[in-house]
Amino acid sequence: MQNKGLGRGLESLIPKTPKNKTQVSTGQGGVTEALVSKIKPNPQQPRTVMDKVPLQELAASIREHGIIQPLVVSEAVDGSYELLAGERRLRASQMIGLRQVPVVVRSASKQQKLEVALVENVQRQNLNSVEEAQAYRRLMDEFNLTQDQVAQKVGKSRSAVTNTLRVLTLPEKMQEALAAGKISFGHAKTLLSVKDVKQQEKLFQEILAGQLSVRDTEESVKKVKVNVLGNGQSKEAEVVQLEEKLRQTLGTKVEIKKHRDKGSIMIGFYSSKELKELVDKITS
Repeated sequence: MQNKGLGRGLESLIPKTPKNKTQVSTGQGGVTEALVSKIKPNPQQPRTVMDKVPLQELAASIREHGIIQPLVVSEAVDGSYELLAGERRLRASQMIGLRQVPVVVRSASKQQKLEVALVENVQRQNLNSVEEAQAYRRLMDEFNLTQDQVAQKVGKSRSAVTNTLRVLTLPEKMQEALAAGKISFGHAKTLLSVKDVKQQEKLFQEILAGQLSVRDTEESVKKVKVNVLGNGQSKEAEVVQLEEKLRQTLGTKVEIKKHRDKGSIMIGFYSSKELKELVDKITS
């Protein structure tokens, strides 16, 4: 019987342990009990921040009702287990001193461990935008995946993956503010459209001070000529909007240099693979 609690995304990523491999004795539905002390965290876990209040609430729920959805683990050669999905349930169980927890044993590669942890967190909206972007980047860099492939694995549109990845181009302090919830993802997207460093910093400080909503920030960008060039000229808001449209379509850095009715478009790429993808998009 399929464990529907895992969600379609997780089930598609975690292969079942082959029948010819030695397994622990399982109960109904492939669920068994494992000692909490023998379960190690997933080393590929993209989540770095965990809110204590929801975790305490989960611990109270588990104390009252038990663990309804089993954890998903892989079996190590030394007889211990490595967590694939269910970090919050494991931490909450440790908080209330549970000795054993229900688990489902699966086999998984390094890539699958990262994918599973990412998909579980994305499905439950447990990652902040910076953690999510860093996990997408890891999948692309470590396992040579394209943005399209990452989008398919996590069940999101390619444009959503592209927009999330773009937060990694923000200055570090803005990324930290986004991760801490001091600014929203909507604020971050608007700040990304501002190429003039001083203007971007000014808007950022106004957002932190609580003076600008996302809509207010967008309006400020539209009204002000941003992205001051070295020759003292300014880039019109219309050109900035066109740059943003191209960035979302191509999924990379784009800069339009315009003088009167002439100019050029500069498209950035960060690997030979990305270059080929960009050429395919433009010529298709």
